[in-house]
Amino acid sequence: MPLCMNMIECAAPITPSLFFFLFHFLHRPMVPQLAAPKIPEGERVDFDDIHRKRMEKDFLELQTLIDVHFEQRKKEEEELIALKERIERRRSERAEQQRVRAEKERDRQTRIAEERQRKEDEEAKKRADDEAKKKKVLSNMGANFGGFLAKAEQRRGKRLTGREIKKKTLNERRNPLAIDSMREDGLRARAQEMWNGIYQLESEKFDFMDQMKRQKYEVCCFLEYNQILPTEGEEVSASIFLFEIFMIFFFQIVVLLNRISHAQKFKKGHGKGKVGGRWK
Repeated sequence: MPLCMNMIECAAPITPSLFFFLFHFLHRPMVPQLAAPKIPEGERVDFDDIHRKRMEKDFLELQTLIDVHFEQRKKEEEELIALKERIERRRSERAEQQRVRAEKERDRQTRIAEERQRKEDEEAKKRADDEAKKKKVLSNMGANFGGFLAKAEQRRGKRLTGREIKKKTLNERRNPLAIDSMREDGLRARAQEMWNGIYQLESEKFDFMDQMKRQKYEVCCFLEYNQILPTEGEEVSASIFLFEIFMIFFFQIVVLLNRISHAQKFKKGHGKGKVGGRWK
């Protein structure tokens, strides 16, 4: 203690802060050193053994998971193989069913075609028999038909109805075809001749119809003209009378123009044809 005091005295002047530090440093409490607790020999723990047991447990769990996985995979593979076998079996069954169905449909179509052909043959045979019977009846009646007509005409005398006159005229104009012994060229020429005749008849028919239409129009105009003329005892104003006379002349001029245009359309040397869907 005196040494310390001498040291303090020989040192530099002591400040209050330095004095406070030295006071606390010299008068701090003494702390005993701590020692590790001793574990009895019987309760000593082996960490290596614990780690080894934990590793064994983890290995067993992993091995169990692997076995379960492979068993599940084997089961799935077996189910997949069974499914493929069922699909193949079903596909073969479906192909067999389709083949049987196609054979049945083919047999049905064959039976329908045979039945249709049989009916057509029967109808053709029936028609041929009917035609043969008709020809036979007509051939038997042909010999007596001319005499029958002659007797009927003798009974009726010279007076004929319109239908009889038309029928007689058609019989006179109609020429027999006589195409049994003709070849292809003759048949073609005969068909062309008949076509030309039909064409000429249609042309004449149209011309007559057009002429009748125009004559009907002229008759109507003439009747209108007669109706508008003043009768005896009837007084008509001069303006109305002149207007009516003008309209009459106008209608006559229109009729003449139509006739001229119609004549220009059908000059000699020009053929007739089908114009606008009508025979010209």
